[in-house]
Amino acid sequence: MKFDVVLRVVIKIFLPFILVFGLYVQFHGDYGPGGGFQAGVISAAMVILYAIIFGLGAAQRVVPPVAVEIMVPLGVLIYAGVGVAALIFGGEYLNYSVLLRDSVAGQHLGILLVEFGVLVTVAGTMMAIFYAFAGRGP
Repeated sequence: MKFDVVLRVVIKIFLPFILVFGLYVQFHGDYGPGGGFQAGVISAAMVILYAIIFGLGAAQRVVPPVAVEIMVPLGVLIYAGVGVAALIFGGEYLNYSVLLRDSVAGQHLGILLVEFGVLVTVAGTMMAIFYAFAGRGP
């Protein structure tokens, strides 16, 4: 893969579009199919594709293993934190309507935050699995 210039250039062009599609799936999840899980897999697939073409070391410089290890519990904390915030504001756990004065806007904010937590956890988990297997060598 070291000398395949065309493939490297094409992948460099496609990577931003993959990321934008992942963000589209994330933020469109309220209104149609998609959400945090699918967006997390798409985002991790972007990093995995980068690692396949440019090497594991290059991917680990872009997304270091330490960051990946932080992403997994961070997403869970975001998810759980939204539920705790709902409890603090006087609602039930993960009842998003109490997060803002307008209950509909609160529900919208809550689901976006929860789905973002899912995205972070899923992307981190997928990358951690890939790094673990790819780092084992031949």
